[in-house]
Amino acid sequence: MNNLAKLADYFVNYPFVRYAFVVGLLIALCASLLGVTLVLKRFSFIGDGLSHVAFGAMAVAAVTGLTNKMIIVLPVTVLSAILLLRTGQNTKIKGDAAVAMISVGALAVGYMLMNVFPSSSNISGDVCSTLFGSTSILTLRKSDVALCVVMAVIVILMFLLFYHKIFAVTFDESFAQASGIPANGYNLLIAVITSMIIVLAMNLVGSLLISALIIFPALSAMRLFRSFRSVIICSAVISVICAGAGIILSILFSTPVGSTIVVADMVVFFLFSLIARCKGGSKA
Repeated sequence: MNNLAKLADYFVNYPFVRYAFVVGLLIALCASLLGVTLVLKRFSFIGDGLSHVAFGAMAVAAVTGLTNKMIIVLPVTVLSAILLLRTGQNTKIKGDAAVAMISVGALAVGYMLMNVFPSSSNISGDVCSTLFGSTSILTLRKSDVALCVVMAVIVILMFLLFYHKIFAVTFDESFAQASGIPANGYNLLIAVITSMIIVLAMNLVGSLLISALIIFPALSAMRLFRSFRSVIICSAVISVICAGAGIILSILFSTPVGSTIVVADMVVFFLFSLIARCKGGSKA
């Protein structure tokens, strides 16, 4: 009962908790929509690569003293997604090598800049917050929430409008091209939407944990479902529930928000895997 009262007190009296909850659910929903496509296309690590690029852009924004870091972070991450896609199509540099090259380079440059041009006396704290999202989700303002809502609506609308095209490109890119669907264009669209989600998710789980937010709900849903639509719906439900539960648990037990959400996703994944194994055993 004390925990419920504490939780109610936080939601009623502290606006930043409500902001974090709304932003967390929106980010989780957006990440789950594209997670299934990225996993099926074996492009899961694009999230990891772009998150490191976003970290480097965040470091540049911090060094230059910009109050609105999105001015740099969003365009740089989107351009990197386009570059990553083009580089991955190069016969001399394969997709996984391109992701590693860009992500490690951006991470190294970002960390170097934060050390050479420190924007505060607590460099370790700044790096930890950016990498793991330890406190930034709880310092959101109304403008941040409004920006997140607008970007989330754009991502959701783009996915809904181009659902069938994304479906075709996901499962059979060659057939999609033969059918007149510009597969390269939709791959580019997927990369751009993913980069937008990465930027949104940095405040929630940090740049190192973003891939987990994209991958785990999709993998969990795939344990029990086979159709594309069912997997997407289940993935969205799992992601939203885990994000909400993670934020609530982090408030009650004073744990890092991003890590708590990822742990919740991991628990659901192992639970779904166990259920799938039990179902498989009963059929046998």
